[in-house]
Amino acid sequence: MGSFKLKLIVYFTLIALLPFVAAFNGLETITDRNETRRADGALETGVRAAQAALADELARADRELARLAADPSFQSALTTRNRSGLRRFAARHEIRIAARGLDFGILDETAVQRSVFVVGRKGRLGRIVSGIPIDRRLAETLRRRAGLGTGGEVAIVRDGQIVAGSGSLAGNVELPREPIEMAVAGRRFRALASEMLNEPPGAALLVLAPQARIDESIGWLRSRLFAGMLIALLLIGLVAYLEGRSIVRTLGRLSEAARGIARGRLGDRVAIQGSDEFASLGLAFNDMADQLQARLGELEEERQRLREATLRFGEALAATHDIDQLLRVIVETAVEATGATCGELATDDGRVLVSLGDGRGPEKLEFPLSAGRDTFGTLSLYGSEFTADQSESANWFVGHAVIALSNAQRHRAVQQQALVDSLTGLANRRLCTAALEKELARAQRFGEPLTFVLADIDDFKRINDRWGHPTGDEVLKAFAQCLSGNIREIDLAGRWGGEEFALLLPGTDLEGGRLLAERIRSALEMHGLPAPDGEPVSVTASFGVASFPDVTGEDELVAAADAALYAAKRDGKNAVALAAPVAVTNPA
Repeated sequence: MGSFKLKLIVYFTLIALLPFVAAFNGLETITDRNETRRADGALETGVRAAQAALADELARADRELARLAADPSFQSALTTRNRSGLRRFAARHEIRIAARGLDFGILDETAVQRSVFVVGRKGRLGRIVSGIPIDRRLAETLRRRAGLGTGGEVAIVRDGQIVAGSGSLAGNVELPREPIEMAVAGRRFRALASEMLNEPPGAALLVLAPQARIDESIGWLRSRLFAGMLIALLLIGLVAYLEGRSIVRTLGRLSEAARGIARGRLGDRVAIQGSDEFASLGLAFNDMADQLQARLGELEEERQRLREATLRFGEALAATHDIDQLLRVIVETAVEATGATCGELATDDGRVLVSLGDGRGPEKLEFPLSAGRDTFGTLSLYGSEFTADQSESANWFVGHAVIALSNAQRHRAVQQQALVDSLTGLANRRLCTAALEKELARAQRFGEPLTFVLADIDDFKRINDRWGHPTGDEVLKAFAQCLSGNIREIDLAGRWGGEEFALLLPGTDLEGGRLLAERIRSALEMHGLPAPDGEPVSVTASFGVASFPDVTGEDELVAAADAALYAAKRDGKNAVALAAPVAVTNPA
């Protein structure tokens, strides 16, 4: 009886052991994966926090410069050309001061430079520049703000080289776009890099978490899991022992009853007490069912986390405004989420916009990317087989992708309206002013000429008064077409305001600007425009031309062209006038 009881104990223990081993392996894998994901989530948060901290440092530098630029004592020193006082300001605030004939302070060329113009009561006085050094102190500041915990590090990397790092970080490193394990300065880290930064240009942030801390956390969770499994196994062994003893006693009573009947005691019966072997077997199955239900619950939670991640990704897409980049991200993510071998995004006429992967499988999923009247094409995914979950995930993703594309389309339309004159289709004054500032800085840096032309339609009020504003609008559009048809691709034509237009001509000197203005003037003079009553409308324009370096400064260049324009008006209109060069004097 004792041997049979031992066999039962072993039998029930093995029945319980096999699913527990499988559950242990599955739970161990999930535990490792979740811990790694938690660490990766902390790295992603650290990258965003480090980027925000860097942005705060740049904003702080901007505020300090703005505060100094508004300081009356500093403006007074700059107005009076107080060299000793300006030197003290430059040394105390670690800045560079630049004004006409003045230049104080030296900044590190590798630092991120911030500048602001000093504007006093009489206009612009000069410019001050500060630099944020890319050094260990900045890296330590970013590390503290990133909230990485003990052992976490932050490095600023340019061209694969650590230019500044917290702790003792140095040497050549990769810039992983996804969290990976890597060795830096002889230590093992879990690492994630940011996208390339605008400031400092060509650099990226590398956030590092010590791999030893992650391994220690995983080891601790594994030990807890193993201890829980061991305790559960011991409890199952105890239950198996008790149940085996009960079965053996039942069989003993059955044996005694059988021997009694063999001796002629026909009235002997087997007394059944408690649970029999079938009930014990049912209990074992119920126990296994409970374990499987727990496993299914964990899988459902994992699926829910995947859905939430997909939703968060869709919300991130909704904040992006670059349609071309969005289309590529949509195809890449759809291919990755569904395990497709090939993904294509094509227009309704069959033109392929984005194509990823090679080799089309027998299965195909199609998703039209449309929202209301906006249609962005059809997304096609090819693979050997797609599960229901993959199809459902792709549907969720496409829904959020369409929202992102629609938002980007609206953003592009609003942006276009903000920079383009709606009547003529030319650049508006805001875009012209920004382009003039940019091109003037470029011309000063490379020593190239830059010509600015202001043009005004002659007697435009007379045209409106005689034939009405619709005819006046047609005159404006005809003049805009004349301007666009006579300039190069690198030139910019814009509506300065009312019937006044502007031309920005990079790399063109004063004589070149005069020749172009004369050509446009002649073309406009010969261009006839019929009025509503059939009478031809004679349209002419006057032009004022100013050029850098004959005239320096943005405001001065505009003022010189404006003065030349009014000179052309005074000389009889339908003419081109040149701005007189402005002599530049260097104060002693």
